Amino acid sequence: MKHLTKYIAAIYSLILLLSASSCKKYLDEKPNNAIPTETAITDLGTARAAILGAYDGLQSYYAADYPTLGTITADNVIFNGTLSQYLQLDQNAVPTDNVITVSAYQKIYSTINSANSVIAGLPAVSDPLLKPEEKNKILGEAYFIRALGYFDLGRGWGGVQLQLTPTVTVDGLKGVKRSTLAQTYDQVLADLVRAEELLPADDAITRNRAQKSTARALRARLNLYRENWAEAESYATQVINNTKFVLVGNYKSFFTSPFLSTESVFELTFSANDRNSFWNLWYPSSSGGQFTLKPSDAFIAKVNNPAIGGTRNSLIAGSGTTVYGVLYNTSGVSIDPSYVIRIAELYLIRAEARAQQNNLTGALEDLNAIRRRAQVGQLLTGTQAQVLQAIADENSIEFAFEAHRWFDLVRTRQAGVALGLTNTNYWLFPIPYSDILSDPDVVQNPGY
Repeated sequence: MKHLTKYIAAIYSLILLLSASSCKKYLDEKPNNAIPTETAITDLGTARAAILGAYDGLQSYYAADYPTLGTITADNVIFNGTLSQYLQLDQNAVPTDNVITVSAYQKIYSTINSANSVIAGLPAVSDPLLKPEEKNKILGEAYFIRALGYFDLGRGWGGVQLQLTPTVTVDGLKGVKRSTLAQTYDQVLADLVRAEELLPADDAITRNRAQKSTARALRARLNLYRENWAEAESYATQVINNTKFVLVGNYKSFFTSPFLSTESVFELTFSANDRNSFWNLWYPSSSGGQFTLKPSDAFIAKVNNPAIGGTRNSLIAGSGTTVYGVLYNTSGVSIDPSYVIRIAELYLIRAEARAQQNNLTGALEDLNAIRRRAQVGQLLTGTQAQVLQAIADENSIEFAFEAHRWFDLVRTRQAGVALGLTNTNYWLFPIPYSDILSDPDVVQNPGY
């Protein structure tokens, strides 16, 4: 955690503009290209810039690192490149200095620190231009972003250090021991409760910033991971019942133009000036890519089977040994969104929660909503175990190239069966070696 940022990078440009237009002396002892966290948020403009900086942190780790951790480590995606950090993940033999796990871990903490800065600094701002409703909205977004960050750390690394105030110096981290996973998830829940209180009700358009349904959707996912089935069902239902979110008729259309489809509960958008080049890892060299991440032969066979994949075969293109994933496909402009939460996930969360409570009729209704959209035959009956397996299989196909499969296998304790990875120590990623060396309060995960 020593890598938490001292400054809020997203407001550098704002401060430069403000300083350029001021009447202050040309020589000033204070730097005008960076601001200390404790004085960064002072008015409407800096508050808005600070929360955009926190969203930028989410973009940073969801653009490639975190989706890679959720895919190449499992069975739908395999290594097809030359860089050892991807091969290590593919083989589930991850050293403590793996570039991708280190990058994801440190970027998540940096994002959390940006959220902490907003949470700590915003309440004291008294700018009359910052209306109470916008102040609450920004604060709610910060709580949601921190919740997502700690949730992503928890499911990837287990219980982690909980730093809830802005970290300005390394000394600020002394004495912060790792929490248990239960304690980490308790903090996620507390932040989501606060976020839901503060965030505005959903409008009909916004899908790339947190609103009430965004917090409820993540709360449904959190309860699924904690096996709180009734709560998972309840929160998934609240999101499903919001008419803003609708399964698109054609599976392919959620990841092709236009973006921000009715499918998205929460996605991170990019632009020509703020690019997402994740497509590069999926596309072959003939299309300008590195082709590092490749659909596995087993996945290709399943998705091309009309009884399993249906219209989801639109996730792949090419032929022979050059079949590649096209979920991320804007190779010319690199503006693919990062898909964080889709309404399809809420249906499958509710299906699993209902099946676990032995409401198999309700579970099949939700499962079949996803299968109908994919033009796959309906599942009409089955035992509890069969329905749960069908839901797991559906998750695997529906979210094949999103950050789900590895984490689903771990949370359902199926990573040993599906991947042959029977040593449960390796169901968590290692804490970066550099953090272990620099912070005596960080204890490494077993087995590393």
